[in-house]
Amino acid sequence: MQVLIPSALRSYTQSSNAEASGATLNEVLLDLDRQYPGIRFRMIDEQHRVRRHIRIFVNGVSIETLSQKMQSADEVVIVQALSGG
Repeated sequence: MQVLIPSALRSYTQSSNAEASGATLNEVLLDLDRQYPGIRFRMIDEQHRVRRHIRIFVNGVSIETLSQKMQSADEVVIVQALSGG
């Protein structure tokens, strides 16, 4: 499936798009990490939860759980919140 990568994570992929596969969102992120080592840790914390500054959308719907079932035609968009003062 197609995964859109935010600019802050493109140092891993060298592209705004990546291909990944998996039956669940967790498997998709693990596949991304297999291809681009270290990228998953920037999105998922040590308790296996999506980090507070990351939002993941599947087909335009915000997803909070890594157990979300996925289909090969799904589009995943990863958004990283900006912060600062």
